[in-house]
Amino acid sequence: MIMSRIEAPRDEHTGTLTDRLLAVLPPEAVLTDPDVTASYAHDMASFSPAGAPAVVVLPRTVEQVQHVMRTATALRVPVVPQGARTGLSGGANATDGCVVLSLVKMDRILEINPVDRVAVVEPGVVNAVLSRAVGEHGLAYPPDPSSWETCTIGGNIGTASGGLCCVKYGVTAEYVLGLDVVLADGRLMSTGRRTAKGVAGYDLTRLFVGSEGTLGIVVRAVLALRPKPPEQLVLAAEFASVAAACDAVCRITEGGHVPSLLELMDRTTVQAVNAYARMGLPEDTAALLLAAFDTPDPAADLAAVAALCEAAGATQVVPAENAAESELLLQARRLSLTALEAARGTTMVDDVCVPRSRLDALLAGVERIAAEYDLTIGVCAHAGDGNTHPTVCFDPADPDETRRARESFDAIMALGLELGGTITGEHGVGILKKEWLARELGPVGLEMQRAVKGVFDPLGILNPGKLF
Repeated sequence: MIMSRIEAPRDEHTGTLTDRLLAVLPPEAVLTDPDVTASYAHDMASFSPAGAPAVVVLPRTVEQVQHVMRTATALRVPVVPQGARTGLSGGANATDGCVVLSLVKMDRILEINPVDRVAVVEPGVVNAVLSRAVGEHGLAYPPDPSSWETCTIGGNIGTASGGLCCVKYGVTAEYVLGLDVVLADGRLMSTGRRTAKGVAGYDLTRLFVGSEGTLGIVVRAVLALRPKPPEQLVLAAEFASVAAACDAVCRITEGGHVPSLLELMDRTTVQAVNAYARMGLPEDTAALLLAAFDTPDPAADLAAVAALCEAAGATQVVPAENAAESELLLQARRLSLTALEAARGTTMVDDVCVPRSRLDALLAGVERIAAEYDLTIGVCAHAGDGNTHPTVCFDPADPDETRRARESFDAIMALGLELGGTITGEHGVGILKKEWLARELGPVGLEMQRAVKGVFDPLGILNPGKLF
């Protein structure tokens, strides 16, 4: 790796940048071999262009991050912060000549405090690693994106990630109490608190959550924890129509039930999962609804929800008998996106969120769009909070099909806005949806957001080309 860095071609600008970085950073933390840096150029999003980084930096300390930002400011070089690159909107994609600032080496859990119920972590900590660590103390960190085994806390904060448990426990933003952030000019700022309450000044912590690395570099986070809940039990309900499944979701919510999970898979998704993993799911069902409870008496809660599903027209309701059966059902849901991608080779994953009462209208609209564009579009959804993931499957080697895939993706976002929703519930804007962000915010909202960006990043070097 070091020999590749020394022998890599260097122009005057790159040489100056690399030399300045190496004044503080160790050689193994500064990568310039084009074959190596190319692997850091993009996340997992389709239709999101990526440039060629001048250098990739992997710091291990806050001071090293500060040095990177001071150097970038002095040389007016763009900086693209990255986590595990599991994002689906191009938010971590490189720009030509940038510094890619990969934070995966800053992966320490600095503190777990069972009394204050907080954890203090660096941004490169993997979500699942943190969850298991706090579990040893009888605690839980609820946010659990589907990529939780690989995604990092810093990336989760950058995109304000959600997950399967949001219907009961909420999203990442609700668990971030405080942050240490390196600003564009290298200064270190602390926001928020570690107390249970605190309303001093503007809520800058919440501002950074979901900012996609455009305002500063998160280097430490104080996260709220909860007592570890009992193991959840899952119920699977089959429906002859998506409309009936959506009706069941509304009945469950209206009835005051608070499941720990309420997920929907349409027929296309169920069939894809079966083809991919031989899960034995019912292929003739139009929609499969998964509901879970982690209450002291989950069987009673599942029985009440089963009755509501049957009243909505469920053709079959099967409660899991134990945690192992429950985990098998959840594994099927977690495999949805991977299975849909395997069906055609490439996918575009939409992230439209609508009010629960409009869920049926969105899914019916997606079905119409799939027919109009002659495409396979599977839908899996965090139905309990209205966050859907219509997944457009297409062959990237077919130019016409690729064009139709992009047009259908846009049609789904337009439909979401028409139904009073948002273009992204948890994946972020990045490159993929920035023109749609302008439509959702409107001209005044967009002007104010750009003004905020200008305060924190007057030179525009932090993750340029994202959001706006």
